[in-house]
Amino acid sequence: MVSDAHLLKAARGLARLAAEHAPSALSLRLWNGEMLPLGPEADGSVAIALNSPLAIARLLRRPRIRTVVELVASGDLDVVGGTLLDIADRRGTARTKGLWKRLPKARLLSLALPFLTLRGDAARSHAYRGAKGQHAGKGRDDAALVRFHYDLSNAFYGLFLDPRMQYSCAYFPSWEASLEEAQEAKLEMICRKLRLAPGERLLDIGCGWGGLVCHAAAKHGVRAHGVTLSEKQFEGARARIAAMGLEDRVTVELKDWRALLPDRAEGFDKISSIGMFEHVGLANAPAYFAGVRALLRPRGVYLHHAITRPAKRSERLFRRKNPEYQAIVDYVFPGGELDHIGNTVASLERAGFEVHDVEGWREHYARTTRLWTERLAARREEAVAEVGEARVRLWLLYLAGVSLAFTRGTALIFQTVATKRARGPSGLPPTRADLYRP
Repeated sequence: MVSDAHLLKAARGLARLAAEHAPSALSLRLWNGEMLPLGPEADGSVAIALNSPLAIARLLRRPRIRTVVELVASGDLDVVGGTLLDIADRRGTARTKGLWKRLPKARLLSLALPFLTLRGDAARSHAYRGAKGQHAGKGRDDAALVRFHYDLSNAFYGLFLDPRMQYSCAYFPSWEASLEEAQEAKLEMICRKLRLAPGERLLDIGCGWGGLVCHAAAKHGVRAHGVTLSEKQFEGARARIAAMGLEDRVTVELKDWRALLPDRAEGFDKISSIGMFEHVGLANAPAYFAGVRALLRPRGVYLHHAITRPAKRSERLFRRKNPEYQAIVDYVFPGGELDHIGNTVASLERAGFEVHDVEGWREHYARTTRLWTERLAARREEAVAEVGEARVRLWLLYLAGVSLAFTRGTALIFQTVATKRARGPSGLPPTRADLYRP
């Protein structure tokens, strides 16, 4: 059996290797509390914590994103003094490309060997364990998939969201605007793009905690209806509607949106889908867009707000999930899939829509998720009391990782406005100038 002293000595050697070949302003905190600099600028304020020698052993045996996620969830690997965003900021210009070729292999092997002999109990998996079939009604339980993410605790989400509980990209009038101001601006921009008018009937598919339906009714005089598969969101939306005294104008149902199709032959004037399409699954997209069209009156307006990925050279390459994307699907959003904007527009046209406007909000979501990360980190103890250490660690990792993806452009987001296609005028104004009025 390898002694702890021997393991600590090997860990120090691995830290020196990292500092020599990929220096950064980060530190490494070992399981005995010892702090090791990973570069000349490291001051110990932000560190990667290895809380067990088994963390190194598991990373050496299976060096992949899934291992990192499991180690973070178990607490064997953590960030001290910040979040993944701070790790990224302090990584600096460390050259990781070609790192394997630069490393002295014999020295690395001698330092790794003590850890490769370690054995421990397998870490508990926090991944979604239910069925994740691709096709609706064929091994795919959308309600279970949605509830895995959203039904953690309304109080938990309230710790980092704005008071309206908007869990989608905010719209910043300026980068100095607060999250609350930006979420208010987002709701208003959606209503303006939909051209809402008093007395119209609005459907919000995936209404969350009811922020949009309540805003649309209170500020624009519509009759709004929302549907969600999340029991917790349904409860929160009903409470919000009652608190705002909007029971005569706003209704919500705990229902799959597809269940509306037989009952709504008269059609809605306007339909919104804000951050819901990511849960549909690409195999179900044609049926989804056809269903939205069926729910709209002639020339009705549909606003589609969804995260996407950049297109690849071929659809086959696009459908491959990189490790980071797969980790989010496994641990955070089971069943989720992202389209590319070209395919979204084509799908809308195939389904009988006329597309009028496509607007990219990538930088807005990078800032939104950064603020969510900072707010959750600041209230970490309260969050742990709500959902436990493992979930808080995973959500901090997920939110920060998503912010970095939007910052770097590996994730995108667009708002697309389309109308139910018909001959003649669209009914929309000749310009977009009114959307951006003060």
